[in-house]
Amino acid sequence: GLELSVNNHAADFSLSTLPGPSVSLSCQVQNISQAEELLWYRGDGKVDLKDGNKVNVSNICVSPVTESDNGVTFTCRLARDQSVQVSVILDVQFPPQLTGEESLHVEEDKDVTMSCNAKSNPQAQTAWYKNNTTLALQQNRYRLYQTSEVFQLSIKKVQKSDNGTYTCTVKSSLGEGRKDFHLIVEDKKPVFPKEAVIAAVVVVTLTVLFGIVARKDKIFKV
Repeated sequence: GLELSVNNHAADFSLSTLPGPSVSLSCQVQNISQAEELLWYRGDGKVDLKDGNKVNVSNICVSPVTESDNGVTFTCRLARDQSVQVSVILDVQFPPQLTGEESLHVEEDKDVTMSCNAKSNPQAQTAWYKNNTTLALQQNRYRLYQTSEVFQLSIKKVQKSDNGTYTCTVKSSLGEGRKDFHLIVEDKKPVFPKEAVIAAVVVVTLTVLFGIVARKDKIFKV
C-alpha cells in the first residue's frame, strides 16, 4: 500500500505555468510504516538533495522557470523501490517571440528563402502576407516549410514582380509576433562565356609575343 504523491497527485500529471515565476514540487510518501528515502530526477539526471530534504517528504524548486523547461519531466522515486514513482511534466506556456525586419537583395532568376522563428506554446497559427495582403502561392514557385519552431517561405527563380515586403505572422492565444522581409530583386548580371574569355586572353598574349619578336628582329637588322 506504499504510494507517492507529488503536489497531491498520486499519478503522473502535467503542470502548466508561465516563464518567470518559480515552481515548487513536493513529494510525499503515503501509508508509511517506516522512514523512507526519496529521490528526485530531472529527466535522466539525479537531483542533489540536502540531508534534511530526503526522508518521507522532499521538496524541490524550479527557479526561474524558462522556455527551455517546457516538456521537462521531474520524477520522484522511492529509494528502495524505484518502480514506485510519480512524474510531472512542465507545460511552460509562452507567446510567439518574433520581431524585426530584414532586407534581402536577390539577383533575378535566383532562389530565396525567408525564415521565421515560430516557437511558442501553445503552438501558433502562421501566415504569410505580401504588401499587407494575404499571399497567393504560385504553384511550382512558392514552397512553404513548417515545423514547431521554424516557418519558411521559399521562392524559386525570383522575378521583378516578386519585389515587395513579405510579412510572416505567428498568432497564438497568448499573443502575436511578426517579421517583415523587404525583398529587392536586382537585375541579372551578364554572364561571360568562360571559353570566350580564355580564347581572347590567348589571342592577346600571342599577339603581344609576336609583336615583341618582330620588333626584336627589326632591331637586330638595324
